[in-house]
Amino acid sequence: MADYIRARSDEHKEERLSQIKGATAELFESAPYSEITLTTIAEKLGWSRANLYKYVTTKEEIFLEISAEKMTAYYSSLLSAFPEGNNFTPDVIAEVWAGIVNANQDYMRYVSYLNPVIETNVTVERLAVFKKKYYDQAYAFRDRLSQMLSISQDAAYKIQLDVLFYASSNAVCCYKNPLVQEALKQINITPPQMDFYSDMRNFIKMRLDWKE
Repeated sequence: MADYIRARSDEHKEERLSQIKGATAELFESAPYSEITLTTIAEKLGWSRANLYKYVTTKEEIFLEISAEKMTAYYSSLLSAFPEGNNFTPDVIAEVWAGIVNANQDYMRYVSYLNPVIETNVTVERLAVFKKKYYDQAYAFRDRLSQMLSISQDAAYKIQLDVLFYASSNAVCCYKNPLVQEALKQINITPPQMDFYSDMRNFIKMRLDWKE
């Protein structure tokens, strides 16, 4: 990688932040959250840790920014797939929604770390910006789901949360943690194969049938 050059403009700063997020996301694709540090991120970039500190102070700041981008991609996909005024059946909704969740498995892994870890070590100002983005998008889909299923907004939001939390739990289970793989190898255990898409489709269908 080319020698580090400190950003001298807002445009260059955004470029550096994009590089930081890209390197962090790449690390998270193959390493557990606990193994990723500012040091490993700096090494991935070919920077010194001091240079990385010019842009971020905690790894949670980086993960929060990546989560925001992936969150927007997820909700944009949902709103595009379910246009206003559609008359999709619950079966179709389950098929399409499961497909979108499956395509956004990486976001679901971020969700599993958001509340207990990522949101605990950022400034309240950063967290407020993130939460505003979340509620703007989550409520937009809540309203769409409420119309589609002819249910209250509260019931629609509860369904949405149940799907999100179930998907985040499943995504973590499906992730091949190297440490877990080695532990299972030592005790000669082969877990049953999981089909993330089918599992999500069945769960969403079940949750749509029970609209409380």
